Amino acid sequence: MKTSLKHIALSAIAASLITACSKAPESSSNEVEPSQSSSVVTSDVDNKKLELTVERSRLDIYHPVELKADLSHLSNNQKKMLSLLIDASKEMDKLFWMQAFGEPKNKFLQRIDDDKTRAFAEINYGPWDRLNGDKPFLTTYDEKFLGAEFYPHDMTKEEFEALELEGKTGLYSVLERRKDGSIRLVPYHSKYQGEVKRAAALMIQAASYADNEEFKDYLLKRADALVTDNYQPSDFAWMDMKTNPIDIVIGAIETYEDQLFGYRAAYESYVLVKDMAWSERLAKYAAYLPELQTNMPVPAEYKQEMPGSDADLNAYDVIYYAGHSNAGGKTIAINLPNDEEVQLKKGTRRLQLKNAMRAKFDHILVPIAEELIAPEQRENITFNAFFANTMFHEVAHGLGIKNTINDKGTVRQALKEHASALEEGKADILGLYMIRQLLENGAMTEGKLEDYYTTFLAGIFRSVRFGASSAHGKANMVRFNYFKEQGAFNRGEDGFYRVDMDKMNKAVDGLTNVILKLQGDGDYAGVDQLVAEKGLIKADLAADLAKLTKANIPVDITFKQGKEVLGLPDVSPRDTEQ
Repeated sequence: MKTSLKHIALSAIAASLITACSKAPESSSNEVEPSQSSSVVTSDVDNKKLELTVERSRLDIYHPVELKADLSHLSNNQKKMLSLLIDASKEMDKLFWMQAFGEPKNKFLQRIDDDKTRAFAEINYGPWDRLNGDKPFLTTYDEKFLGAEFYPHDMTKEEFEALELEGKTGLYSVLERRKDGSIRLVPYHSKYQGEVKRAAALMIQAASYADNEEFKDYLLKRADALVTDNYQPSDFAWMDMKTNPIDIVIGAIETYEDQLFGYRAAYESYVLVKDMAWSERLAKYAAYLPELQTNMPVPAEYKQEMPGSDADLNAYDVIYYAGHSNAGGKTIAINLPNDEEVQLKKGTRRLQLKNAMRAKFDHILVPIAEELIAPEQRENITFNAFFANTMFHEVAHGLGIKNTINDKGTVRQALKEHASALEEGKADILGLYMIRQLLENGAMTEGKLEDYYTTFLAGIFRSVRFGASSAHGKANMVRFNYFKEQGAFNRGEDGFYRVDMDKMNKAVDGLTNVILKLQGDGDYAGVDQLVAEKGLIKADLAADLAKLTKANIPVDITFKQGKEVLGLPDVSPRDTEQ
């Protein structure tokens, strides 16, 4: 087969990166002194066997699912690309272990003799139970540091706020304490140079198999982003890449792992195969975003930013999760990029992960509805409604406001560690608002509003079982408690919940108004109060959630995944011959 000069150039770049990577340590941080504080054990008990400190039944909260998809329509080159992209994703997995935990993964897991306990630790990327408020479940470990491994563990918020250090609120760096007590900032591409160079080389090699020029351009720009921490060019390239049947979301992306400030991005990856038929059904909704923004039930100054017109909606089967996306509860929809400038110029892409969504609906949501939703409303629990509620949650991230109206900077900067929780709450409530509007104007014709509201209520019970410590968990509880106060649903003497349609409509509009004003005003104190008052799982709800545990309904899913499951070929990291 003939090989182009451009292909030879790409291969050479990849080979040079692979050669450089082979000489790099597993985690390259030679340029900095190590942090002087850590939550991991470093004393003489370092090699002591770890034992479970919680009920053994806790190990069964994840339902195993084999992560498969139909790949028969893909070419041999596309299958080789998928293989390489999965290998690149594995590097993200290594990086997230470092960011979330710090102790070497293999050394940590070798200290756990019990197979089920070890598997649970792998799901949680450490000794803290992500769906139980990050409480430790193994001996010798204390509570998880809110800043994970992004900051020195002895750093207080007061010390950080007083710190005069350029870039201290940046997405792509860690703060480390020198031996003299001072703080220095270390870029990700320096701290993790071995892993990011290996991942970049694999991305470049994958690009050599691409026949879609937009996808090739994205892969090359994303490879560069990994080794430079400059993600914006690749975000723009990703927004222009619409027709390729495969995709990858990879890099340092979401900031949820940084529960101290919500500043630092964690590494993750999704490898995806597009569902063309479902994507065609969804494409029409993007055109309604400007109209929906204009009609939001909030004063004009809080909806003056228009969403980009280049946004799109698509359905995918996900074939590999890595890093943050694979830790604890599994993501079933994606709304990216997070970059506010890209969003305002191009909008966002909303990716619905249909096979993962279906698994959660069948194995979790339907059994929950049978336990907690009134029998006469259970017929309103449908997969189409679950899919749409999830999809419009992601669409709604593109609505609202990204910059405060009073010169406090971006909403994310003004609301700090509360920004993610409030943004998730906004997306949930605006998603319902959008569905109601689209049903009323005839743009949506599937199902009735009762389906979406009742399925949404059942979905709250599913989501609150993730706990109230994460951004999504806090958002779930704020919404649940607000709806309860407004009478949007009621719990009968029979123990079953029923939706009140009229009061639900009013509650949706009311909470929309509350959240958008808090965001637009950059009202940190107001959000702090909202989360403190309503971001809690109260006793009556806890009792109902206990019913679900007693009924042995899983909390979430976990995956058997990889090239062997998919029947994909291994591709040598030096084999770029087509």
